[in-house]
Order: sequence, then C-alpha cells, then structure tokens
Amino acid sequence: MTSRERVLTALAHQQPDRTPRDFWAEPPALNRLFQHLGHTDQDRLLDDLGIDIAHLEAPPTPERPLGDGIFQNFWGERFVYQTTPWGPMREDVPGTLADAKSFADLEAFDWPTPDCLDRSRLREQCRRHEPRALLYGFADVWQRPALVRGWEGMFVDMVERPDWVHFLGRKFTNFYLEDYTRAAEITDGRIDLYLLISDLGSQRGPLISKAMFEQFVAPYLKEMIDRIHALRGRVLFHSCGAITAFIPRLIELGVDVLDPIQPVGPDMQPEKLKAAYGRQLSFHGGIDMQHLLPHGTPEQVTAEARRYGELLGAGGGYILGPAHLFQPDVPPENILAVYRG
Repeated sequence: MTSRERVLTALAHQQPDRTPRDFWAEPPALNRLFQHLGHTDQDRLLDDLGIDIAHLEAPPTPERPLGDGIFQNFWGERFVYQTTPWGPMREDVPGTLADAKSFADLEAFDWPTPDCLDRSRLREQCRRHEPRALLYGFADVWQRPALVRGWEGMFVDMVERPDWVHFLGRKFTNFYLEDYTRAAEITDGRIDLYLLISDLGSQRGPLISKAMFEQFVAPYLKEMIDRIHALRGRVLFHSCGAITAFIPRLIELGVDVLDPIQPVGPDMQPEKLKAAYGRQLSFHGGIDMQHLLPHGTPEQVTAEARRYGELLGAGGGYILGPAHLFQPDVPPENILAVYRG
C-alpha cells in the first residue's frame, strides 16, 4: 500500500498492511531530534520513520512583539517564549481581550480575515507529498477564542455574557469555514483530513457541562464538520483530557477521527475506547506524553506503541502517534522508538 492508501483503508475501518503513522512535534522537540540524527531534512525524517501523513502548511502573518517578552499573533493570542536547550517554547498568557469591559471592546478588535494565511505553497506541498495522506489546518471554535478572551473571562462569559461567547465563536468559525474552503479549492480536493480543535477535558473530566457544550461549542463544531465533509475530507478532532462524556455526541456531530486519546484515566484506555466506539470512530495518537515518553525506556515505548496498534488498529480505525505533539523533554531515542515496531 502507499501511505495514503494505508491511511484511507484504516479510516474505512478495514485492515491495512500495517498501522498508519503520524508525526508532529513542538519546534524545540524537533530541533532536539534533528541534533540527535545529525540532519535537518524533514522529508527525510518522514521517510525514515515511515510516516504516512503530511501536514500541509499555510503560514500566518508574523506575530508581533508587545514588549516585556510578550508576543501577539493575528488572533490576539498572547504568549511568551520559555528557554529550552533546543530553542524557545511558547507559553500562553491572557489574550488581548482579557480586559474587555464591553461588547464594543470585542467588536473594536482588528479581527483577521483568511487573507492572513499564505496558501501559495499548498499545491507544491501536495505534489511533494503525493504518496502520503494530507492533513490541513488548525481550526478552533472554542479553545482558541478562550485564549484570546482569557480562560477566566470565557468561563464567566458563558454564564453572564453568552452573547460575547457566541460573538467569538462566530468570528473563528467564519474564518475557518472560508480558510478550509480556499485550501480545498487550491488543492483540487486532495486534502484527506482537516484538523478541528477545542480542548474539552481536564485530567479528571470535562471542562464544561454538557449543556454548555451544546450551547457554545456544538453548533460551531457542526458547521465546521459539515463543511469539511462537503469538501470531501474527514474530520480529525483534537481534544486533550478525559472526554468520554462527550464522545457519543462528537460521533453524532460527525467527527471521523478522535485525537489525541490522552490516557488520563481508565475510561481513556485503548481497550475501552475500541470496545465502546471502535465501529463508529477512528483514533489517532494515544502514546502517553506525560509519563511514558519522557521517562520510559525505548523498549517500553515500542511495546506500548505495538499494544495500541494491536488494540485500536484491529480491523482498522487507528493512526499511531503521540498523545500530543512531541515535547522537548522527550528523549530522541523514545521518539524513534514509537515507530520501531
């Protein structure tokens, strides 16, 4: 099978010739891995690890410094960069609307348009990665708005100022509906997976109630999911944390693949997920980023990757990867060990 055939077979809940593989890493983690390997060729890295998915890139307008080490991106997210031995690592701080006092403050922000993303190299990337399945985007309809508003402000808004939350959700949804449509048109419908993000869970359970999910998140997810399906793509939905309370509803909304299946408790273990949802949902990720990858041995990592492939990949429906982007505290040997089996 080609990589793309392997991925599409798995997502059709059929058994591929082997478990499909994906790779993504925070920039300092990638730098650390390249130092270990002695080169910086990303295409070579994908080939050497047998990676089956290529992540297309449409760079945004550059972030701008605000002073005191704080930077702001086109959405108004604000962050600082923490130093690591392998390069700076982003850490979020309250966003540009954290101190908003009125609805007019939200309206007055210089909201971006989809023109701020540079899609000029998408066709070339598709040609370069023709054998692989293609993943595009970083659409977020709730978590990223919360970063712009500030988490405390967003949680209060959901109770006291629901119109503020809907204003933000609409801004982000409209942006990404257009972004994904343009990307599909530019690539002649070649994109296989579109990323849709909103972290709904903590280590112990949901961040919001089911009622608040239905009011503030589900409608915008549904619009994005319907558009992605209309573009002949599949939805890779990312939410960290313990989110089993939401999985049946996510399936109803049309999510095709769940990422990163963070193993934070018994309900998020591969055996239970496959038994409960394996006929309706595919899975992506799962290899523990909090304990195993930073602290385990390469042999332990390889054994766990094989276990996930055997359990979640039985009859198809699984793409191997970490339970979040590889972080800089993960030894390069353990990154390589994920793909050894």
